[in-house]
Amino acid sequence: MLLLLAGFSLIAAAFIGVRGWRNRYDALGRRRSVPVISVVGLVILALVLAVPTLLRHRLEGRLTRVASVLVGQHASVHCQTFGQTFTDTSGDLGYVKFDADGVPQHHTTIMRGPCGELRRYLDGGFTHPSANEIIAVHVLTHESMHMRGQTNEADAECEAMQRDAETAQLLGATPDEGLRLARAYWLVDYPNMPDNYRTSDCALGGSLDERLPDPPWTTGAYVAVKLPATG
Repeated sequence: MLLLLAGFSLIAAAFIGVRGWRNRYDALGRRRSVPVISVVGLVILALVLAVPTLLRHRLEGRLTRVASVLVGQHASVHCQTFGQTFTDTSGDLGYVKFDADGVPQHHTTIMRGPCGELRRYLDGGFTHPSANEIIAVHVLTHESMHMRGQTNEADAECEAMQRDAETAQLLGATPDEGLRLARAYWLVDYPNMPDNYRTSDCALGGSLDERLPDPPWTTGAYVAVKLPATG
């Protein structure tokens, strides 16, 4: 919608500018002023309307590339728009729709809040991510597990935690930064998730431990992580 309005503004600016240029002289040959202020104002309005949408599309492109790697095939990510927030009453941070047969689609919508946190993380939060940025990275991983075919929330949560470090690295973090983020989520956020998102099988040596290279329960150098402030 914003891009459409921006387009109309540019068209209006072009129309006024061309008409003003063609009619810059009256019937007596006297020079008329070209409506520069109106044209410039409409161009500025078009930029104001277009920039947020273009930035969102750019972010969606980056998140789509990361999700596609996690899913193993193309999977698209949509960031909730400002207008869509007025009709959303779910309280979810992200979701994947299922088709009539109960199969998850390869498309996810991530809410405006987490998408904003992901943008901040990409803009320089790799070393010291905030609590909300850590959750946002995990939301991207979690929804990617659904797009990959996982329908059970607890299993999707466990699969996601074992890939949060990979997600962080795909977004631009170093291996060390990715591991610290994954462990921070495991230590702080996972214990507070609803019961249907948690299982005792999701632990070192548990039945859901996939023995991946960067699990959140990595021991040794990564145990003493500095957890972000939650207040």
